[in-house]
Amino acid sequence: MSEIPDITDSELWIIETALAERYGCKVERQIADAEIRLMPSARALSSCPASDWHQEGCNFIIFKTGSRKYCCQFFNHGYQQYATGVREYDDLTECVVSLLQAQADHSVRQNGDI
Repeated sequence: MSEIPDITDSELWIIETALAERYGCKVERQIADAEIRLMPSARALSSCPASDWHQEGCNFIIFKTGSRKYCCQFFNHGYQQYATGVREYDDLTECVVSLLQAQADHSVRQNGDI
């Protein structure tokens, strides 16, 4: 299997821009390496570049799983992890926006605002 490319400056800009639009301010995020299963049936973990941030009591992470391939999740507690329902995106903007929308919808349901 080929090595997964690092997150590019253009990809970081996409994430930062989406976060600034969502929260109205610059959000501090981190770049990390994560080990995940690229396929649900895989036993082996693969190292992937990732970008994560914490905002409004919630943790978010986007994994780069290949060239123009991304997956994401958010969680308030390590044992309560949520995703968007899409296993993998080929468009980073769609991935970030879907992640932020899924978390906002989850927060509304949790607070009983629906």
